[in-house]
Amino acid sequence: MALTSKRPAWMERPTWYGLSLKGLALGFIVLAVLYPFVSVVATSLSTDREIVANGGLVIWPTDPTLDAYRVIFAGGDVTRALVNSLFVASIGTVASVCATVMMAYGLSRRGVTGGRFILMIALFSMLFGAGIIPNFLLVKELGLYNTFAALILPGLISAFNFIVLRSFFMGLPSELLDSAKVDGAGDLRILLRIVLPLSKAPIAVVSLFYAVGYWNAFFNALLYLDDTEKWTLPLILRLYVLQGQPMAQGEAFAGDVPPPQLAIQMAVVVVALVPILLVYPFLQRFFTKGVLSGAIKG
Repeated sequence: MALTSKRPAWMERPTWYGLSLKGLALGFIVLAVLYPFVSVVATSLSTDREIVANGGLVIWPTDPTLDAYRVIFAGGDVTRALVNSLFVASIGTVASVCATVMMAYGLSRRGVTGGRFILMIALFSMLFGAGIIPNFLLVKELGLYNTFAALILPGLISAFNFIVLRSFFMGLPSELLDSAKVDGAGDLRILLRIVLPLSKAPIAVVSLFYAVGYWNAFFNALLYLDDTEKWTLPLILRLYVLQGQPMAQGEAFAGDVPPPQLAIQMAVVVVALVPILLVYPFLQRFFTKGVLSGAIKG
């Protein structure tokens, strides 16, 4: 009588056709993700003749050119919006991470006066919001309208990121923190010398979440920024890509054939994507560990 394996299904050795199906599925997903990105980059490097010949969808430009990028950076609007977005994303990420870490660490300790009440308020904010009009009136009454602070302060602390960090801090060994207190360390020193070095993974993930959120913030910028000099990249994308506003080319192509409008639009999209693509590889190794560490204990 043959003995049957009692191991769970996920511990069984995969078959060759199972691996083949997984490889095909993974390859299809990779192509589905890369195809739009490659098309956008290729179109931004294409000439008008290539775009017309390919029906507006270029995959591999035969005569690549950087004319579209020269136009968008010569105009000044994209450069100014890029600087504004970098400023808001960098300052907002640092401020949000610092505030979230301090709040999460404080509410992860036992015996904090009013800690449960503050925790309930944070959880309540995940379910209910004040609405557009109350938020707008509050920002305007506080004197934040038409300032970069209006893009940072209203969403300074994310309840989800706060819960992730608090769960991780609560999972740290209490003996380690108690021994530091016995040696005379205060809460601030414990946070800076012990807790933060052990929390690199979740803090890196939370920082990435905040950075992407500030970089892609469109509705708050549309609602609170009236001065076009303070516009961020999402508003420029809306103006030139969605609304099709022609970009002033200045003297960059005096006497030459200007690049097609579609190539200029795709170039703006590429400029908006590059900063996040450059940051993500440095934080990728922390991503899985950071997300799971805030959700699993033991």
